[in-house]
Amino acid sequence: MTNLYKIKQEICEIGRRIYNRGFAAANDGNISYRLSENEVLCTPTMHCKGFLTPEDLCIVDMEGNQLAGRKKRSSEILLHLTIMKARPDVKSVVHCHPPHATAFAVAREPIPQCVLPEVEVFLGDVPITRYETPGTQKFADTVLPFVHKTNVMILANHGTVSYGETVERAYWWTEILDAYCRILLLARGLGNITYFREPEVRELLELKKRLGFPDPRLDPQMQNCDLCGNDVFRDSWSETGVQRRAFVPPEPMGTRTCSNLPSQPAGPNGTNGAGNNGSASLDEEALVQLITDQVMQSLAGR
Repeated sequence: MTNLYKIKQEICEIGRRIYNRGFAAANDGNISYRLSENEVLCTPTMHCKGFLTPEDLCIVDMEGNQLAGRKKRSSEILLHLTIMKARPDVKSVVHCHPPHATAFAVAREPIPQCVLPEVEVFLGDVPITRYETPGTQKFADTVLPFVHKTNVMILANHGTVSYGETVERAYWWTEILDAYCRILLLARGLGNITYFREPEVRELLELKKRLGFPDPRLDPQMQNCDLCGNDVFRDSWSETGVQRRAFVPPEPMGTRTCSNLPSQPAGPNGTNGAGNNGSASLDEEALVQLITDQVMQSLAGR
């Protein structure tokens, strides 16, 4: 039997952690917990998550209609309910705006893989959703292409959402992700990111498998994919506006991608969108070669 008051206390505690870590300014963020098949406990709108009390929380049905609570339910509860409908195993959802992970959301930079062991084991590839106006069903639906392959997502130009079997476990994924993004940005400032080699990644994936954590990279259809190339969600990049600019894994891991996935999203004017750190498109390479040939012919004719 669910202890309602205990769950309320847990939500308030996670709210304090979110606020104290700077993951939710002012009234940002929201937290929910599935009480039954048709009842979900959630935080209220326009309320700082660092100062919640059990009496502040609301109960809604699976369509978002408020059933109980003296304060109005979160305006973004549709996001939580969409995840819960798609994943019956999910009990809790946490949404907030951790600054380092949200920086990747604003830059639309994919989270690099094969850098930290803990991230490989607990997170794996992290998708970035397409942007929609928060609080709408269209916004909530942006998680659907990814919801079965991960427990944490970056919401484009917005923040993060993570989910799991308890309130604390749902929050864990966000904390791990933001700590990782902070480390990446600090290392980038030092001038270098060192990536694992493929055998080292395979050892971590085997450890992950033994611990009971699924990873799409272990699926048979992913056997020819690049373990460190963000291949799990790469086919969504063109729709979501994601482009790899700052964090490019070294060859061969960064080039041997799945045959059914584009190596880079289409960028402006049909270029590959790789940015300054990516490889040139085929058209650009052909143009450079043409100019080089013409210069050499001109020099030979002197």
